[in-house]
Amino acid sequence: MRFARVALRVPLLLLLAGCVTRRPPVAPPAPAPHLLPRMGYCVQVGAFANPDNAIRLSESLGGRGLEAFHFVGDDGLHRVRFGNFGTAEAAKRRAESLQREGILADYYVVPPEAYAAGGPGLRKRVVGSALSLLGQPYRWGGHSTETGFDCSGLTLTAYRLNGLALPRTSASQYAAGAPVRVHDLKQADLVFFATEGRGQASHVGLFVGDGRFIHAPGRGKVVRIDALSQGYYRRHFLAARSYLR
Repeated sequence: MRFARVALRVPLLLLLAGCVTRRPPVAPPAPAPHLLPRMGYCVQVGAFANPDNAIRLSESLGGRGLEAFHFVGDDGLHRVRFGNFGTAEAAKRRAESLQREGILADYYVVPPEAYAAGGPGLRKRVVGSALSLLGQPYRWGGHSTETGFDCSGLTLTAYRLNGLALPRTSASQYAAGAPVRVHDLKQADLVFFATEGRGQASHVGLFVGDGRFIHAPGRGKVVRIDALSQGYYRRHFLAARSYLR
């Protein structure tokens, strides 16, 4: 009888051991809400009451190989942001070196957490940033609110003001996005056009909804909204890309 009781205990112990060591399946991590890298630390300078000061500073930083853009804050003052640094210390070192050159005065390091979190509202925030630039003059190579925008400078500014590191040129923006069909377009997706007849992305706009997009159309014009169904844009439409899930 003693042997039988021991024999019965063995499978029971094995069963209990199996229950103890069994682990629930681990859920895969949720996909990122965007396809672009997050902005790291950047440096902000200003506020300037005189827009000419912001213009000169942006151009000076650009001449030093730093991607700089400036914008008008809610208080009407002009602020400049530049760089995309991996650490706050790297941003500080670069800013201090520019101080020693006499390029910067006071500055502020903007951390990644300063940008609003992602989620459903992110698309609307990107569109809102673009819409705030309506009426700004076109300027080839421009990506600042006072000197004007070219097409990819407009889209870059709208995304970077919301913490997403969209590349600089229309070709690199085209390469960075995920293909999306026209009838699946959502707010903040980018639409690309082959305006130079070579089948390559040479112009870009930001989709705002209802078949319309905001863009900087060309020299002598201002940032405006047009319809994808308009003849010129329908003929030269190339593709659309999405950067937000």
